[in-house]
Amino acid sequence: MNARPGNRGRQHGYTLIEVIVAFALLAAALTLLLGTLSGAATQVRGSADAGRAALYAQSLMSQVGVGEPLKPGTRDGDFEDGRYRWSLDIRRWNDAARPANALRDPAAPLLLEVRLGIEWGDGGPGRRLLLRTLRLAGPTAEMEL
Repeated sequence: MNARPGNRGRQHGYTLIEVIVAFALLAAALTLLLGTLSGAATQVRGSADAGRAALYAQSLMSQVGVGEPLKPGTRDGDFEDGRYRWSLDIRRWNDAARPANALRDPAAPLLLEVRLGIEWGDGGPGRRLLLRTLRLAGPTAEMEL
């Protein structure tokens, strides 16, 4: 045994201050870890909401002009008891490249712009989705403009 004569009565181990410091470091590490996990959970929830809004938007856009002819105007509604709110606006497409005084064939189909906006939550940044597309409508749609 190579024990020193002065250390015979002393026990080896951790002091109370070392244990307190270790617990403080562990608490700080756990706080950072839980904060990161909480932020990740919020991002996952936000992504799920945005994905659900995109599915609703795709469903609405696929129904536009199906079963009934396209009619210019505005409609709105909601899904899931108001959690997702939508607004659909259909109007005549004005081509900026076409001269304003150009003649138009009355029997030609009409090009309509369809705009769909969906909001969820408080509708803040990142909680809005806007889709735009062009659709052909029969010449009778112009009479309703």
